[in-house]
Amino acid sequence: MQTIYVRCPSEARSQINGLETEQAAASQPRDRVGAARSPLGRSKPAGSKPRIGLSQGGDRGLVEALATSKVFQDYERAFAEATGMPVALRPVESWQLPHHGRRNEGPFCALISEKSRACASCLQVQERLSEMAAYDSGTLNCPNGLSETAVPVRLGDRLVGFLQTGQVFRKKPTPAQFDRVARLLAEWGVNMDLDELRKAYFSTRVVVAKQHEAIIKLLSIFAQHLAMLSNQVLVQNANAEPPIIARAKEYIHEHQTDNVRLGHVAKHVNTSTFYFCKIFRKATGINFTDYLSRVRIEKSKNLLLNPNLRVSEIAFEVGFQSLTHFNRVFKKILGQSPTEYRAQLLGPNGKPGTGTGLH
Repeated sequence: MQTIYVRCPSEARSQINGLETEQAAASQPRDRVGAARSPLGRSKPAGSKPRIGLSQGGDRGLVEALATSKVFQDYERAFAEATGMPVALRPVESWQLPHHGRRNEGPFCALISEKSRACASCLQVQERLSEMAAYDSGTLNCPNGLSETAVPVRLGDRLVGFLQTGQVFRKKPTPAQFDRVARLLAEWGVNMDLDELRKAYFSTRVVVAKQHEAIIKLLSIFAQHLAMLSNQVLVQNANAEPPIIARAKEYIHEHQTDNVRLGHVAKHVNTSTFYFCKIFRKATGINFTDYLSRVRIEKSKNLLLNPNLRVSEIAFEVGFQSLTHFNRVFKKILGQSPTEYRAQLLGPNGKPGTGTGLH
């Protein structure tokens, strides 16, 4: 985890004292010279840029499906009650304030979020946070002294979104600090009642270092869990879909182990292949081939829990015509091979529940 303090806009740089740059990235464990280890143990080349999703629209749809899923809503509620902090799941490129209007939004941030100059400053911080948290969790301090933290949600080498929390102090604010912030906001043209501003500033939550580290750990674990659930959520996501799509999905699930083709499904729902392909993509966000692959991969995840089944047997059982194709599609969707996935779930003893616990 690395922490950087951001100063913006540039004309206000001299106003916030004590917000010096920190780079904890230098203390990250190294695999070799010039390579920093990522949260999941994989290394990334020094200076490398994150690989954004194969389809930005597809990844945005995936993040939206995850954000509206019951598992995330339950987690968001529990996180807010346990920490008193907001949490948001957002796409990689998002130009909205992630915590505005959410549960446990910080009182100071809520007060100034309607002011355009202050809002621009917050979005600049978010942009920097997206850049620094592509591989590992990152924390930034805004010009007003509040901390914001992001944890990447990755599918293999694809960065698809962030879990984000913050709007807190990591040290108790002082009157002198507030005076500097008030002058800075005045320079930005933010006109507010000073007493109201002071009350909101000093009622902002303070999170000490040890608690902050524990919160980041919780987010990191959940980010991994979301990555493993992403395919299941995408397959099951059926918000207000047309009846024809529901019938098509039912047919696909019933015949997933057969050599089912696009024409077969279109004929089953009494439409032309061209029309079905168009409305299926519009309703689900993915094409027919990708959806069929995801359904098959979802079934294979359950079969991989049986240590007595070979991977090749599972591949043919769920409908793939070759082991190579199965391995390639599995890794594309889940970011790891079937063998790696099974080892993660079963652990060294080959029994469920001895791996990471993310099952």
